[in-house]
Amino acid sequence: MSFPLSSQTVEAFRRDGAAPLYGLFADWVDVLRRGIDANIASPSPIARIYDDDSGKRFFGDYCSWGRIPEYREFLFGSNASGVTAALMGSGTARLFHEHVLVKEPGTSSATPWHQDQPYYCVDGAMTCSLWLVLDPVPRETTLEFVGGSHAWGRFFAPERFNKTPLYDGPTYEPLPDIEGQRDDYDILGWSLEPGDAVAFSFRTVHGAPPNRSLDRRRRAFSSRWIGDDATFAIRPGMTSPPFPDVALAHGDPMDAPEFPLIWPKAS
Repeated sequence: MSFPLSSQTVEAFRRDGAAPLYGLFADWVDVLRRGIDANIASPSPIARIYDDDSGKRFFGDYCSWGRIPEYREFLFGSNASGVTAALMGSGTARLFHEHVLVKEPGTSSATPWHQDQPYYCVDGAMTCSLWLVLDPVPRETTLEFVGGSHAWGRFFAPERFNKTPLYDGPTYEPLPDIEGQRDDYDILGWSLEPGDAVAFSFRTVHGAPPNRSLDRRRRAFSSRWIGDDATFAIRPGMTSPPFPDVALAHGDPMDAPEFPLIWPKAS
């Protein structure tokens, strides 16, 4: 299986912590749209559904690849695992989880600036999320990144989207006021078409504005991938997603049924 991944894209991902991948998953748009329709019709027990003051909806759900055939088809059958292995510089790619995010037209809910890895039960530098869009996303409503923040060597306190702490106690430092001091940071973002994706490290600080379009949904399918150096991490509270039944100890390799090894693909 081949995938057109330039050395410039790999360099940008490793330098900035985020890089666009144009047109790489165009053949999977209809499949994933069907999967999201099925997911919205049947949310998992850990789905997050936010309604703003005007009744507009922001839908999010995780870890449904075992019950949504279209998700499994993409995750196991596409070139996503090979692409992320190449970006991470890893010989392997395991699926950590998938995460669906749907902002309906006119949704005023923003995705606050945050860093994913402190939310997750995983340590390691070889990590990659693919934020794959299923609708046109103009620059003004796209996911944004603080360039180079994956290399700061800092972990920021995870918060729920209502700004309450996810963990008790001062375990990690507070996130700087990115939005209030945008000029102090290298803010990256790209306009995208269906089938485009952005690859980014779990350690890259990122956020997204509301969906200000009054007639266009913003459907995104995120897949999270981990590489050779990933180990299981016990955090000071319930992680998001929770993975309560994983039989691993802190520091163990991520070798568990919940995190299937997908790259290299079986012959």
